[in-house]
Amino acid sequence: MLKVQEIREIIKLIDQSSIDEFSYESNGTKVSMKKQTGEIKEKTTVQEAASPQETVPASPVQQPEPVKENPPVAQEEDTAKNYDHEIVSPMVGTFYSSPTPESEVYVRKGDTVSKDTIVCIVEAMKLFNEIEADVNGEIVEVLVENGELVEYGQPLFRVKAK
Repeated sequence: MLKVQEIREIIKLIDQSSIDEFSYESNGTKVSMKKQTGEIKEKTTVQEAASPQETVPASPVQQPEPVKENPPVAQEEDTAKNYDHEIVSPMVGTFYSSPTPESEVYVRKGDTVSKDTIVCIVEAMKLFNEIEADVNGEIVEVLVENGELVEYGQPLFRVKAK
């Protein structure tokens, strides 16, 4: 069965691609997504194991659609316009915002960074990898929490380039 984080990643990938419809089935679990006017609707069907004599019909489980309000949409548009670059994780690992638990964080929202500024550490297999900004600008959003597991390519920070 797919994990919630894996489903979220699939949703992001489908949203960013030109694919209009996606289906995935494994071990009796089926996930189907379809874009309609810029929205992605998700339908998950779970089929439980049945004895050889009986069959269990699949029961659809649908996520409730979010209530559409104008203010949150406006905030999303502002955030989208507020940054030029995302600093992404180059690997799967654990995100650390400071070199040690007692130290100050490398960067906060509003801090100015240069290309060689260390913004965080991603620990993978007991190796601590310093992540640099790779862009000159201002941190406008920190997207992950200290100690959180991150995926390859997952956005960590949003930067307004200068």
